Amino acid sequence: MAPIPTPPAEPQDSPDGYVGLESDRAERLARERGWSAVRSLAPGTVITMEYRAGRLNFEVSEGRVTRAWKG
Repeated sequence: MAPIPTPPAEPQDSPDGYVGLESDRAERLARERGWSAVRSLAPGTVITMEYRAGRLNFEVSEGRVTRAWKG
């Protein structure tokens, strides 16, 4: 049986710190801090609930991050 892979470590960064930032600035900052994937979504966008290590999600309204979460 193949071993279960160890997921990569996530940046030690709080998603709450991105709320209120302009979306472009938030995306740049997240990549600089080591997030391998950054996803911007409009409010109410339908997404899967799968967790992906290293991904940071932003809900963006009127060009600003209104919510941020890992996965």
